[in-house]
Amino acid sequence: MQTASLKNTLANNIAVARLRAANRWQPAELAFWLLPIAAYFVFPDNLVLLTQMAITAMFCLSLDLILGYAGIVSLGHAAFFGLGAYTAGLLAANGWGEPISGLLVAAVVSAVLGLLTSLLVLRGADLTRLMVTLGVAMMLFELANKMTWLTGGVDGLQGMEVRPLLGQFRFDMVGKTAFWYALAVLFLLFWVARKLVHSPFGLGLKGIRLNVGRMPALGAPVNMRLAAVYTIGAAYAGVAGALMAQTTQFVALDVLSFNRSAELLLILVLGGSGSLYGAIIGTIVFMSAHHVLSDMNPEYWQFWLGALLLAIVLFARDGVMGGLRRAASVLGLGQNKRVAK
Repeated sequence: MQTASLKNTLANNIAVARLRAANRWQPAELAFWLLPIAAYFVFPDNLVLLTQMAITAMFCLSLDLILGYAGIVSLGHAAFFGLGAYTAGLLAANGWGEPISGLLVAAVVSAVLGLLTSLLVLRGADLTRLMVTLGVAMMLFELANKMTWLTGGVDGLQGMEVRPLLGQFRFDMVGKTAFWYALAVLFLLFWVARKLVHSPFGLGLKGIRLNVGRMPALGAPVNMRLAAVYTIGAAYAGVAGALMAQTTQFVALDVLSFNRSAELLLILVLGGSGSLYGAIIGTIVFMSAHHVLSDMNPEYWQFWLGALLLAIVLFARDGVMGGLRRAASVLGLGQNKRVAK
């Protein structure tokens, strides 16, 4: 009995030590977050694109939480993104244009939908989850299409008036305020997600993804944790959608489209699921390639983009982040200069 107790205590101490080590910010991480600041000065004419990258990265981060860490497959994640966009858009169009409170309301509304639909998503396996998430997104799309008196239908939601951020910084045409606003929200949500995945809750999610049948035997409340992370992921997606609506001051039906969900899944696989930085790097690679190739070859850019994606998948298993980890291992960077998840 004493030997077993000592083993359990030792295992717990090792797990706590690993969590503390994982929570420490590495120099490479700090350098990574300096890149957006440098991009602001290097690409002053592309602030709108950089803002969209930050918003898409936030959206991809939300999918990574539920797919990469919890193993919940979704093809309808745009439902939460679109709901957040329409929530913030309707608030701004009806006299409530304060941006930060609009984000919070959008997060709450999307989280409520995530909590309600989690009851359906958790009832089945991967194929069932795909069908449920896709069905929810399709229903919301048709509702937004038919309720033209509320959403504007195919013409989109117009007449939005977003007030200056913190009462001082107006959203200009150049996109300076929108860029810093989106980057600040992205960093804040990334910091929260990083704390989450490097906590006992996050370890439980990884265990559920790897072996869902064994976790109940360890006393882990599987369904409760899956519902919690699904709700958190929905809230993150709602914030991303609200940011998109506030920075563009327009909401179209495509925020709820299947293409947006499918593209998001592609970006996550490209960057590497199960890695928070993979979601961000995948967004940067995909949107940069999209921007450059469409300018170089407007007619056949999709062919070259597809070729690039195939090359990355073939030669960089586990996405870009997997390739970076192997490169770091070959160069001997190892644990001292590892790329944090």
